[in-house]
Amino acid sequence: MASRIRTVLIDDSAFMRKVISDIIKTDDTIELVGIANDGRQGSEMALQLKPDVVITDMVMPDYDGMYVVNSVMDQQPVPIILLSSLEKSNSRIFDALQRGAFEFIDKPTDMSSFRISDYHLLDLIKEASRTDISLLKAKQLAGKNTHSHSFSESLHYKIIVIGASTGGPGAIELLINNLPKNLKIPVVVAQHMPSRFLETFAHRLNEQCPLPVKLAHKGEALKGGVIYLAPGETNTLIDFNPISGWPIVNFTDRKYSEFNYPSVDCLFESVAEKFGQHSIGVILTGMGKDGTKGLKRIRDAGGFTIAQDEESSVVYGMPKAALEFGAVKQVVSLKEIPGFIVSCL
Repeated sequence: MASRIRTVLIDDSAFMRKVISDIIKTDDTIELVGIANDGRQGSEMALQLKPDVVITDMVMPDYDGMYVVNSVMDQQPVPIILLSSLEKSNSRIFDALQRGAFEFIDKPTDMSSFRISDYHLLDLIKEASRTDISLLKAKQLAGKNTHSHSFSESLHYKIIVIGASTGGPGAIELLINNLPKNLKIPVVVAQHMPSRFLETFAHRLNEQCPLPVKLAHKGEALKGGVIYLAPGETNTLIDFNPISGWPIVNFTDRKYSEFNYPSVDCLFESVAEKFGQHSIGVILTGMGKDGTKGLKRIRDAGGFTIAQDEESSVVYGMPKAALEFGAVKQVVSLKEIPGFIVSCL
């Protein structure tokens, strides 16, 4: 029998320690080797027990999740999953991801209707245990491009769409930070993330990136050189204004088989239909298969399709699924994707 995934759990709530412990115990491939009730004790436990994965609450008195991330990633790096109950205005979750945390997941709330099958912590633990720790540490070193690019007057491609899940915030940050500051076409991003954090993520990116970044709103016209993040309360698609003919943001309640709110497939399929050969689709790191069918639609319509390579992906799920489905025209390392996109324009 293969060795079990050794985990350490850190949370100041006795109730939540019990809830998470019970979830972990339902999976025979995962072993809970240590439980701590604050960040300092948990960090020391992680250094002593050398687990495969650390799970930590973000909000704890005195020594919080940020302390855990800084301590563990500096002394003995290991994938860290963050348990979050933070409000959307709190950006510390993204600071922790930037410092090398693997991913975050909301704490279970309504226990009366809670089902383990709908809560993806066990999947995250398994993916975290397989990730390359050097990729997580490399997020701290991402640079940015502050230069312009000489574009021709008429560009063949009219829109760039990007889909990502686990590991996506860091990948998206690196990608759009390295696009030229005078980009002529719009970029629309569907990132799997709890809806209340997407506005904060957009604000964070807008403060850091050379290009303006905003959360997309229903009916707004897409502008060249602006990065739009799909919100998390609905599925986002791109349409045309029937009067002006200008591309606009639209929403739909239609459900998709792989993921919803926001669905990468929904975004990609709409762009394939509306822009065809004038679209560029990019699939980044993430769990699952969302974006595979949509990316194939873009390629079949004559658009250019790109997948992040395995070596630079925190989780090589979505790119791998798209590649195996025949949806990908070019596989590119994350650091090379911005320059590769510009070379296509």
